[in-house]
This record gives sequence, structure tokens and C-alpha cells, in this order.
Amino acid sequence: MTDADAIVVGAGLAGLVATYELTKAGKKVLVVDQENEANLGGQAFWSLGGLFLVDSPEQRRLGIKDSFDLAMADWLGTAGFDREREDHWPRRWAQAYVDFASGEKRSYLHELGLRLMPNVGWAERGDGTAEGHGNSVPRFHITWGTGPGVVDVFRGPVLEAQARGLVRFAHRHRVDEIVVTDGVATGVRGGVLAPSAEPRGVASSREVVGEFEFSAPAVVVTSGGIGGNHELVRQNWPARLGEPPEQMLTGVPAHVDGRMLEITENAGGAIVNRDRMWHYTEGITNWDPIWPGHGIRIIPGPSSMWFDATGKRLPVPIFPGFDTMRTLSHIMTTGHRHTWFVLSQKIIEKEFALSGSEQNPDLTGRDLALLSQRLKKGAPGPVEAFKQHGADFVVRDNLRDLVEGMNALTETPLVDHDDLERQIVARDRQVYNKYAKDFQVMAIHNARGVFTEKLSRVAAPHAILDPANGPLIAVRLHLLTRKTLGGLETDLESRVMRPDGSAFPGLYAAGEVAGFGGGGVHGYAALEGTFLGGCIFSGRAAGRAAARSV
Repeated sequence: MTDADAIVVGAGLAGLVATYELTKAGKKVLVVDQENEANLGGQAFWSLGGLFLVDSPEQRRLGIKDSFDLAMADWLGTAGFDREREDHWPRRWAQAYVDFASGEKRSYLHELGLRLMPNVGWAERGDGTAEGHGNSVPRFHITWGTGPGVVDVFRGPVLEAQARGLVRFAHRHRVDEIVVTDGVATGVRGGVLAPSAEPRGVASSREVVGEFEFSAPAVVVTSGGIGGNHELVRQNWPARLGEPPEQMLTGVPAHVDGRMLEITENAGGAIVNRDRMWHYTEGITNWDPIWPGHGIRIIPGPSSMWFDATGKRLPVPIFPGFDTMRTLSHIMTTGHRHTWFVLSQKIIEKEFALSGSEQNPDLTGRDLALLSQRLKKGAPGPVEAFKQHGADFVVRDNLRDLVEGMNALTETPLVDHDDLERQIVARDRQVYNKYAKDFQVMAIHNARGVFTEKLSRVAAPHAILDPANGPLIAVRLHLLTRKTLGGLETDLESRVMRPDGSAFPGLYAAGEVAGFGGGGVHGYAALEGTFLGGCIFSGRAAGRAAARSV
């Protein structure tokens, strides 16, 4: 006797989307998750809600000319697919996803009630070449309501389906094994965890108080990535980046542990591109943490000067917000794992944003009055709170005192005042004309060519050391774990593949556990705004395919 038409393992965004599509087809779904009901929506809830869209009405209103061909070229230049076997399905997923992003993605979400901010952000601005990494144009669309807003448009229909008897949740049920019968996935078994009343995101007990086994003709794995499991991150760390770092901040809750990857592999599923991962380089220690080692990412505008731990300016084209993986690769060669932003008060007021729904209460709460405060003088409230309370912020009125404060945050003094001053003065000389030879200053002028960037995101070029623009600010930046770019290999119907290239009957995977589709749709790097969309696109494919199969 079966417990449902399909079992969905993981109640994050991809799981909710798959469940929504299954219930649209009239199927009964059992959602199994190791956390309590407060964590419905998973990691997506904590996100800024950025969505990658191509040739959208929002872009067109701003005069941004985008197209499938341009976005596809950007995607391929960023992904760098180079593995014949492991990149077979990721290549096909990439083309299908960019087609989705330039086609029905917006209308699919709009019909569910999702709304977007009118401004379009420019993330991952590139490596300075036309064929290489990065977005040629702004494509980062922020959801009105941030991550919770994305989750809600699927959470609502799923809870309505629950009320109709189509959905049942098994919270605090941790899957330890996929049941395989005659080569077909037929269910899951595992341990029942002790009840937990912990708030969303807080690490919960792993005490096992019972056992369970559920059966269904389709099993959909949507359990997320490995970012909360530093041991697994280090185990899969790319050799091309050298030795894995001993210390990292954690950008996701502890339950993002990657357990289902090994469990699915043990059942017979294929994992590809294990060494591809996405970690941010602009992490700061959360002064008010929710989960262990909680870090927050600064989403920077292009104007802060970026220095390594010893006070040497990072090389071109490593500027804030341009090329995450190139920056990570460079940092790993410096002998230190932290870097520094040095900036002015004018820059922090206009250019600093913090990733995360909880760090953007105006957007998350859909509060227009609070949102309007961003246009006033002063940094946004959450940014100001970090400036005042954050362990990684140094604020001083002059550079000598700033360097003294920077060196006080490291075991030994690493930054030389005179050397740092020389580099900042040289940069400051470049801002007095509308043209410059400094590539970063050129990039600032370029960014300000986009109306919304000039209005609300990029400060007017100015001398950082001019006291009129102060005080001076230095921010110590750490590596921050975040996304898994490899994972379970899947075909375009989100069916898990076996190592021999055949489909695993009855078994599907979607979201981060599947590398957001195919086992690595992003290749080596991402264009940003593609993670939530990857959960939606692959979850939709898995739900629809599973519904057809049963």
C-alpha cells in the first residue's frame, strides 16, 4: 500500500514548487523534511529574492536592451562548460533555463501573484571581456517581498492543497535511505527526530526517537546543498583553488547539510561536478546571528576599494560585484583568507546592501514608507547597525587611525599606512574628470549610465580621502559558504540519472541538490539571480514529470 502518489524529500522552494505542480495534476503528495514546520520554504526564505530575467518589461522601461542570444552568450561565457560527460545535461539545462528566463518565467510567477521591484540590478558585472564571465546588462530583478515573497506564491497553493487532503507533511522526519525495489525507487525510510519548537533557521536537535518508512511510485529529492556542512565543503573543495580554507562563515542554516547527496548516490544515482561550488568573498560576521557561524554577504556597488589582507589593491578586473569566482581564486593565492573594503561614508550610504530577507525589512515587509527612507541621507538601518555593532567594521576620521583599527583586528599588523595611502591617493586623482585610466573608475562611470544605478545604487565618483566625504570606513571581509553548483545528474524532466547514463525509474531531483538542474546548470560560476529561478524551473520540471509518471 502506498502512502502517496509522490514523496517529496525537502520542504524548501524546489520541494514546494514540485508539490504545487503535482497537486495541480490532482496527485497526492507526502512532503518529508527533517526540520519543523517553521522552516517551510527552506533557504529561499532567507534570500534577497533576486530573479534572473531576460528582456523583461522592467528592463525595457529602463532602456536596457537584452535578448535570449545575449543572455545565452553570457551564460556560456560564465559557465565555461568543459567536461564532455558531466556537462552533457548541464549544457541542455542551461539553454532550457535561459529560454525560460526570457520567456514564460515572468508570466508563470506573475500569475501566481509574485511582483517585482521596478529597478533592475546589475550583478556579476563581468571579467572585462565580451565573451567571458558576467552579465552584459542588468538582469537582477528583486521580488517585492524578497525571499518570503517568492516562497509565499507556492506555499499558499500547497497549504490550500493540504486543506483539500492532497498534501501531507511529515516534519522532523530525516530520510536515511531511498528504498529501491527491483531497480525502481519506491519510497524512503529513516529516523523520526525529537520534536523541535526552535524558530526558523535555528539549529535543531538530531536526537532520533523513532523510525519510519513511506512508499510511493515517485520520489522527488529537493533537499538543498552542502553550504551548512563545512566538512563536506572542504571534502569537495576544488583542487584548482588550492587547500580549502580552515575558517569560513556560513551563509545558510545548519540543516543545509548535503546528506541526501550521498544517500541518493548509495541508492544508485549519479553525482557530477562535485568540485563546483559558489562561495562569496564579501562575508561579514553577523552581530545578531540565527544559525552557527552566521555570516551575511555585502552586496556591494562598484566604488569601494578592495585590498588583500596586507593592504595590496586587488588586481584588475577584481572589483566589488564583478566576478565572484575570480576573486575567490585570487584570495586563495594570497596566503590569507580575509580581505578589506576601504570606502567613504558617501559610498556606504548609497552602495551597501545586505543579502537576506531579514536584512531588508522594507522590501520583505512590503513597506513603502520604510523603503522611502533609503533615499534619505544616511545608510539603510540594517547597514548602519552593522557599522555600529559589527565586529568587522572600522570607522575613523583619518586614514592613520583607520589603519590602526584594521591592524587591531588581526593577530599581527599587516597593513602599512603609507602604502595604503599611496594607492588611495592614486585612485582619488582619477575621479576629477568624466574619464580616467583607472579601470574601476571607468566601471563606476559605466554603471552610472543606467538610470536606476545612478539614482539609488552607485555613488557619484569622489575622493575617498576628502574629509568632506567621511568618515572613512574599512570592512574586513571573510569567505562565506553558500551554494552547491554540482549535484545529482538529471535529464530535462528532472529524472535522476544512473552512472551508466540511464534514467533511474521513479527517482527525481530538483533545486540545489541537482546543481539547480542537470547536476550543474551554472558550470563553474553563476550570473546571480539564478538560484531561486533554478529551484523554480527544476522543481516545476520534476513535479510535472512525476505527475505524468504516476
